Amino acid sequence: MLNKYNIYLDTSVPNFLFADDSPEKKEITIDFFDNFIKKGIYNPFISEVVIAEIEDTKDQKKRNKLIKVIEDYFIGILELTTEEAKASAYLAYQYIDKGVIPAKKEPDAFHIAISVIKKIDFLVSWNYKHLANVMKEKKIRTINLENNYTHDLRIITPLELIDYGS
Repeated sequence: MLNKYNIYLDTSVPNFLFADDSPEKKEITIDFFDNFIKKGIYNPFISEVVIAEIEDTKDQKKRNKLIKVIEDYFIGILELTTEEAKASAYLAYQYIDKGVIPAKKEPDAFHIAISVIKKIDFLVSWNYKHLANVMKEKKIRTINLENNYTHDLRIITPLELIDYGS
């Protein structure tokens, strides 16, 4: 049996389960959760950054739905040691300082850094502007290599992880 990939879901992914204004992405996200996350095809993780973003959701019904998704799909929460937390903060601010991620999108920088530090295979996002973007990925890889992080993190959408041949 092949090893399962470890995937990190940024906050956009569970959000699209409820995105009535984007029916195509909603449908793909539901398919991804029901046929790949629920069935254990991947090892899904989030971090405290995702939890904080969910807790900042103004609409209490939506916030409760998002928390229920984490519970119902048994999505693991990555625990960082003190050293890993320091390293991820340093790396996140490298992405910001070098202009890859805007300062106002600091959580996105942390999603990437935590994924790198924890050697996650795929960071999964519907955020094309700051994350799931090949040009950003190249710049992120350069910064990672400059800081001696050689793990090859891919940043992709849920659609790219749907593989019915599995």
